Amino acid sequence: MVATAVLGTAVGVAVWAGRDDPAYQPPTSRVVQPGAPGQPGRQLSGTDLSQVSPPGFTAADSRFVQGMIPHHTQALAMTALLAGRTTSPDVTLLAKRIEVSQGDEIARMRTWLAERNVPAAGPHDGAAHDALMPGMLTAAQFEQLKQARGTEFDRLFLTAMIRHHQGALTMVEQLYAAGGGLEPASDQFAREVNADQGIEIQRMQQMLAKLG
Repeated sequence: MVATAVLGTAVGVAVWAGRDDPAYQPPTSRVVQPGAPGQPGRQLSGTDLSQVSPPGFTAADSRFVQGMIPHHTQALAMTALLAGRTTSPDVTLLAKRIEVSQGDEIARMRTWLAERNVPAAGPHDGAAHDALMPGMLTAAQFEQLKQARGTEFDRLFLTAMIRHHQGALTMVEQLYAAGGGLEPASDQFAREVNADQGIEIQRMQQMLAKLG
């Protein structure tokens, strides 16, 4: 069995001849598995490659998903406040997008945890821990948002949600810094969070600027 590891850089190999030349061969590629210290590498065959398993999830992946669920949940609690507090179609549309995307992502994260037999709650789960996660509102900040109306609400909502999204991007950075994100599924999810929330931050900053 081929060890699960970074196998090395794929090296393109081509025969330099014109495409019309009978000697022309299309470019091929090869994957080389690094050898032990002082030993040469070994080119892997197709059979070898079929036995290579993708990297598994790590504790960093589990912490990221466990933390991102309450992080997303608070974002949904924020969007739930819009009824009776905003008259802005733009803010309403943004909130609906957040509700749909983050609601779907919560379901995906719960499935990810269940498939790996990882508990939904981390070892430090709880209100105090949640408040320490990047970008999350404290109880006092959430209450302030809850009491606002009209333009004041829109301004507070956008400001808080921008900070909340920026916190999610920080969590993605922390995931990779801790050695996570090697598993294809966790890497894909983290990249999607980073891309989607980065785009939404730009939109919210533009909307906030229009409010003055």
